[in-house]
Order: sequence, then structure tokens, then C-alpha cells
Amino acid sequence: MQLNSDQSMDHLGHELKDLPKNLVCFSHLRWDFVFQRPQHLLTRLAKAMKVFYVEEPVVIASEKLPHYLLQQRSEITLIIPQLPAGLNPAESVSVQEQLLDDFMIEHQITNYAFWYYTPMALEFSRKYKPELTVFDCMDELSAFKFAPESLKTLEKELLKKADVVFTGGHSLYEAKKDKHTNIYAFPSSIDKSHFAKARMLKKTAENQDAAYRPKLGFYGVIDERFDAELIKGIADARPDWDLMLLGPVVKIDPQTLPQKDNIYYIGTKSYAELPDLMAAWDIALIPFLLNESTRFISPTKTPEYLAAGLPVISTAIRDVVNPYGELGLVSIGDTPAEFVMLSEKELDRKDKKEWQQKVDLFLSNISWDITCAQMVSVMSTALNPAPVFHNTLVQS
Repeated sequence: MQLNSDQSMDHLGHELKDLPKNLVCFSHLRWDFVFQRPQHLLTRLAKAMKVFYVEEPVVIASEKLPHYLLQQRSEITLIIPQLPAGLNPAESVSVQEQLLDDFMIEHQITNYAFWYYTPMALEFSRKYKPELTVFDCMDELSAFKFAPESLKTLEKELLKKADVVFTGGHSLYEAKKDKHTNIYAFPSSIDKSHFAKARMLKKTAENQDAAYRPKLGFYGVIDERFDAELIKGIADARPDWDLMLLGPVVKIDPQTLPQKDNIYYIGTKSYAELPDLMAAWDIALIPFLLNESTRFISPTKTPEYLAAGLPVISTAIRDVVNPYGELGLVSIGDTPAEFVMLSEKELDRKDKKEWQQKVDLFLSNISWDITCAQMVSVMSTALNPAPVFHNTLVQS
């Protein structure tokens, strides 16, 4: 199934009408944490469905009775369970089940689909029978730091319940394709117009200034996947370069990160701010370790960096190597010396216009609108499968 670059959510017509009126999404990610795949997809689905986004619970010591908060983010309704402290795991699940029941009844949620980002939500939602169950498997969560032991078992259960499974990249699809009969790879996509703002803002005159210091940038979550030693090595090798690191530090001790005069930890910035910040960069980095937690990732930042007009240097993440590295759109390195060498090559590149044209041709058929439209087509087909006609022999 393919859609061309002109096909988007606005062209789906009856397929959008086929969807349930309500969508309840269960996610391990806070809506306001980092704007990424769930936000891109659900804000688009909200044009055709009423979308409720169920976050993991917040434990508050002062709370006496569990309840849920409702908050609006444009067309998305957040559901945030508030739990008292001191509950054991079984009690926590039971309370979340009751809160979900209360929500479904109080808001009269009928004609609905369930959309899962975390199999853990099955513990309190499995009794429901939605018109459609979608598992958008964006990461191999069981490989992440502090992953619950029950996650793999619950994923097997979710794969049995799901009508449709999407994966966040091709390598994850290869790992899951034999576990479901209706599974599709939907790699990271882009909002090209948003990131193209960085091209318009970039001041090329700065590179002609003798005092100008090249800037290498990264944005994203800085966690157990982040190769801090690689960053340190680049900073040590080129003290005349600045390394700009944007994003929250989670699941690791910030004190373990390298502290150098030319390394800048900018902190969390909003999605809207990214083009302005990226406009000051010369090169974008994907400095991820190669381990179990990165084995199946498909970094959304890869096409976003490219849409911003930035050369990209990445470690050998499978879904970056194929297709971006193999097509010559992204440079692949492993060591600080290789990253420095590749950065110097990019800073001296003479054919940037030709490279940019090649990048733009590749990106021309990639957008979150197209990705979401393709997903809607799959969902519509799952809800309304084509009839199967059986030939019969008529005896005379």
C-alpha cells in the first residue's frame, strides 16, 4: 500500500468516516515531555476522532482518594490518573482500572478504538472490547532501562488482541513481522515546513567570520542511549568547536555527562523553538550507543535534521544506515576521530547544493500527513475487510 506525495488526511474521505468516533490512547510518554511520534499522529487523527490520551499515573503523597485529571491540549484531552502514595502494584492496577471505568461511564464513551503505545496498559484495560485495537510499537520498550519484567508477556497478549500493529521503523518491523498477521512498518516522518524554517533563518555570513566557531548540535532525550564518551572525544579533539546539546536528561545521573568549556547543555526546548535553535548549527549529530536499547530505534530527528538543511553524522543505527547512510544522505561514524573527520569534510563540502537537492528529493514523499493517511487506510480496511468469495461447484 502506497500513497503519493499529494495524498494526505484531507484526501481520505470515507475512510475517515469509517473510523470510530472516539480514540483512547494509552501511553508511557507524557504528552508535554517531548513532541514526537504520538503527538504528530494523534493531533492529525483528532481531526476525524475525539482523542483521549491516557498518561501513566502520578503518585501524590497528599492525595487521599484516587481520581483523574482532565486537561486540554488543543483537540487532545489528557487523562492523568492521580494516585495516593503507598499502593502496591496490584492495588495500583486495580485503582487505574476503576478510574478508567469511571471515565468511560462518566463521558459515555461508546463507538471507540483503543490505541496502545505501552502494553503495560493492558493490566487495567484488557476487559474492554473496542471496535478497533491498534498497537503502535514505536520502540522495543523491553530493552529500555528500568523496563518492567512483565512487559514482554503483556506485549505477547497485546499482539493477540490487536487488529493492527504499526512499528516505528523497519528493523523493528523485521523483529515483529512474524508475530502478527496485520503489521506495517511506518518509520519516522517529518513536518517539512516546520523544520525548513531553519534554512531561512540560517546566517551564512557567520561562516565567513574568522572568529566564527563551528557548531555541532543534538536535540532529544539524553538517556542511556546517549554516547557521552563520543561527545567528550569530539570536544577534546576540537576545542574550537561548540557542541550544543538540547533536551532533558533522564534515567542517568547528569553528573556523569562530560563537562567541557565547549559543551553546552541547553535543556528542554519546545518543538516550536527547534528551527530557531537549529539555524545556528553547522552539523547535526545522532550520537547514540549501539546496544540493546538502540537496536531497533528509528530516530525521528534524522529526517528532521535533513529537512532543516543540516548535514547529519550518526553512529551506525540500523534504521539510519538503511536508508540514509546507504543513499549518501547521512554520514556514518563510530569513534570521535571518525566524527571529527566527517565533520571536517562536511564543513569543507563544495557540493552542498547538489547534496541538498538529493536530500529534498528523498524527503518529497515523506510527511506525517502521508504517514497518518496510510495508517487510516489500514485501520479502515481492518474495520471493513473486503468480502471473501468462495467458489462452489454446482452439480447437474
